[in-house]
Amino acid sequence: MVYFGAKLANAAEYASIKKMYRQADDSEVLDEAYMPSGSEALAEPAITVTHSDGNKSLSLAYVSHTVRKIDDNVSLLTVNLKDPAYPFEVQLCYKTFYKEDVTEQWCTIRHNEKGVVTLNKFASANLNLKGDSFWLKHYHGNWALEMQPEETKLTHGIKTIDTKLGTRANLYEQSMFMVSIDKPATEDEGKVLFGAVEWSGNFREDFELDVSNNLRVIAGINNAAAEYHLKAGEDFITPALLYTYSDHGRGDASRKLQRWARKYKIVNGEGDRLTLLNNWEATYFDFNETKLAQLFKDTKKLGVDLFLLDDGWFANKYPRNSDNAGLGDWQENRAKLPNGIGWLVKEAQNNSVKFGIWIEPEMVNPKSELYEKHPDWVIKQPNRPEKYFRNQLVLDLSNPKVQDFVFGIVNDLFTKHPDLAYIKWDCNAVIYNAYSAYLGKNQSHLYTDYVRGLYKVLDRVRAKYPKVPIMLCSGGGGRVDYGALKYFTEFWPSDNTDPLERVFLQWEYSYFFPAITSSNHVTDWGKQPIKYRVDVAMMGKLGFDIVVSKLNENDLAFCQQAIQNYNGLKEVIWHGDQYRLLNPWENDAASVMYVNENRSRAVVFNYLVNNRYDKGTRVPVKFKGLDPLKKYEVKEINVYPGGKPAVSNATYSGDFLMNVGVNPNVNAGHTSVVLQLDEVK
Repeated sequence: MVYFGAKLANAAEYASIKKMYRQADDSEVLDEAYMPSGSEALAEPAITVTHSDGNKSLSLAYVSHTVRKIDDNVSLLTVNLKDPAYPFEVQLCYKTFYKEDVTEQWCTIRHNEKGVVTLNKFASANLNLKGDSFWLKHYHGNWALEMQPEETKLTHGIKTIDTKLGTRANLYEQSMFMVSIDKPATEDEGKVLFGAVEWSGNFREDFELDVSNNLRVIAGINNAAAEYHLKAGEDFITPALLYTYSDHGRGDASRKLQRWARKYKIVNGEGDRLTLLNNWEATYFDFNETKLAQLFKDTKKLGVDLFLLDDGWFANKYPRNSDNAGLGDWQENRAKLPNGIGWLVKEAQNNSVKFGIWIEPEMVNPKSELYEKHPDWVIKQPNRPEKYFRNQLVLDLSNPKVQDFVFGIVNDLFTKHPDLAYIKWDCNAVIYNAYSAYLGKNQSHLYTDYVRGLYKVLDRVRAKYPKVPIMLCSGGGGRVDYGALKYFTEFWPSDNTDPLERVFLQWEYSYFFPAITSSNHVTDWGKQPIKYRVDVAMMGKLGFDIVVSKLNENDLAFCQQAIQNYNGLKEVIWHGDQYRLLNPWENDAASVMYVNENRSRAVVFNYLVNNRYDKGTRVPVKFKGLDPLKKYEVKEINVYPGGKPAVSNATYSGDFLMNVGVNPNVNAGHTSVVLQLDEVK
């Protein structure tokens, strides 16, 4: 791999690139497209194996390649490599989406040796980048502190980002990253690679600046405590490394990724979504049919599409009245719901709203009938004390019987209640004391086979229920990756719903995920007024988690009007191009813009993020993505009842709006301002 960058106009000139570099004697080895260990290569390998005879050397030579055109936009390049000394081969697979400029890369590993081969490391890909210097932007976090960005210049040696949590693997480290080449990329300038591993378990990403000052990116499943024993004739298929490149900055790269995700990855990514009211912060575990019936009326009054019943609706022997009991026993709690889920579905329909429900099917409380009946289904060491995460343990999804059980939870709900309209799929525990009673001596397979088992369940769910909306929730953003998102319509970015915090969280998530996937709920977190909370939540898939009956007259009227405005603009927000105008990390205000495909309509969200005295927008915000020759009416929407608009209605050319801009007059008196732009013909 000798070149990674802008496409050359003359394809014949690619052959001249290699001779332009005068680097270390082993630079040709360092350029290998999938570096093995134990032979000539001495840098960080993409693959390490132990052959059936105990030998640990591997050499991979090119044999052949094929290109299969999937459709007018997508092709699959397969490069066949083979070890000259062993019947061991690797296929490198590159699935390219040309219009979106996105590639998914993975590999298939197989052998025909006489015994079992141990895969000690098995990355999805390694990329070789050339440049004067490299800057890595990556993310760390914790519960309610997801997507905290860091950007550093890469120095010689290896920077590794990884996770060993087993489930909700992104809790502490995110698998998404950016690499800027030559200098840190800005929103509109610079060369930048976006990457992410499509895997919902332990991942590992190595960034090695080598002796020739080239950067090698090696990414895939984390091999820590996870060597895999591969039998002859079996295929080991790695998850994909997803990447895109831009020499026009981060904004361009993110729009490519968002377009790709909507079209090719997200369930119904170019379709519709449901706005909702969730009961969690209104009731927590304390509810009954009477309370829920009133919340159905509140859902209708508010003007959203669906009521979502959260945790606490199930289990009888060990009732789910807190998070320390009942998880795993998925029958309706008779004390709370004597008439069952079916009555709730019909009662919601009687109020002209849909009904959805929360589940956490991968986990179990020790205080449950499931745990009593099937302790062998639980991941735990047989000779060590149990250790709980949120009073939970993880079910062993490497076991086909457990896979059947988890699928059955979803299938039973829809079989009994075909009008059920939405699922919130949660996952709150990590894997402690990793041990599978099912896997026997192959314990190092657990981390990999758990995720494969999860995907098998989700494959079955989507085969039978291909379009039903399902939210990917994991104690916040603990499991947000495109390996999982291919099965879901949306994800829960964070349990932190303070709208000021969400401005920053949603800003960073938006580099990698389109707005249609981001579940943003209005709650009582934070000190901001209801207008600020609703305005922030509108930058994605809008929901509410409030006590509607406690809203005063003006707050309720504002929410109802804002929902109507949102319904008129959601196509632009969900399916339009996103432009980041003012970075909240660098300014007193944040500004984010969405523009539809034909550039006839746009919406601009503006927020005050610095509460110090007299802070706000002093200069105009320059818009992006408009047609300079068109004229646009600019008007403020979501004005609070009785309040004065911060911006007067006016008409400007796209040229003026992009080169001069409009001051949204964000300040202590107008902490959030939403502007709608419509083409004037």
